[in-house]
Amino acid sequence: MSHKFFEGNIYHKRYSPKVHDFKYKFFMIDINISKLEKLDNKYFSQNSFNLFSFNTKDHFGNSSDFKENIKNLLKQYDLEPTEKMRFVTLPRIIGYVFNPISILILFENDKPSTMLAEVHNYNGGRVIYHVKLETNDNKHFKGKTLKDMYVSPFFKRDGEYTFDLTYTSNNFSIGINLFENDKKVLTSTFVGKSLVFNEVNIISLFLRHTLLTFWVVTRTIWQSLKLKLKGLKWNGPQAIDQIRRA
Repeated sequence: MSHKFFEGNIYHKRYSPKVHDFKYKFFMIDINISKLEKLDNKYFSQNSFNLFSFNTKDHFGNSSDFKENIKNLLKQYDLEPTEKMRFVTLPRIIGYVFNPISILILFENDKPSTMLAEVHNYNGGRVIYHVKLETNDNKHFKGKTLKDMYVSPFFKRDGEYTFDLTYTSNNFSIGINLFENDKKVLTSTFVGKSLVFNEVNIISLFLRHTLLTFWVVTRTIWQSLKLKLKGLKWNGPQAIDQIRRA
């Protein structure tokens, strides 16, 4: 199975210290790591400008070879490459992107077994979370990890994330819950349906989401201002939260 898109909606809900939620349309590209050479076409490029593009420098290591970066990343976590690996992320749109989260999924027996979640904040920080996935029904794959980076000015820099991943040929969903002192304070989900990776769909997605990366940033600022007006305390990042780790 080659590359594809997932198009759907992102939903955020804060439970504490004030209830606040919002929803907006979103899409991501699902890259088949074994077929990176087939990612380029008339409107989608690797490491060069286009309507949509995938730049290696945006993710993981420093090599221009994305497979080499993945190889080195897996070594850091004592993981072996698997036959099937998918990378789900937001591509650059006319040269610009901000990725709150990108996900490298490792499969065993065609089922998600491990997830490396790459999280960016708006302060230049990046961290990668190693999440071991487990399932009771072979449909929902769950894992958890300790939070170790400042993301929102209204939450602590530490806590615990839980993840709920669903991945099929036609559907993708990722649910993330944040807990502070064993209390759920945030839910964030993306639910999308698959689209074939071809030039027609690239043009169609571009027309529907031309300003998506701009809105990702401006919506976050707007929602933060609304929370500030609700009286929430604004916290600042530490030095370690302003660098790219891993």
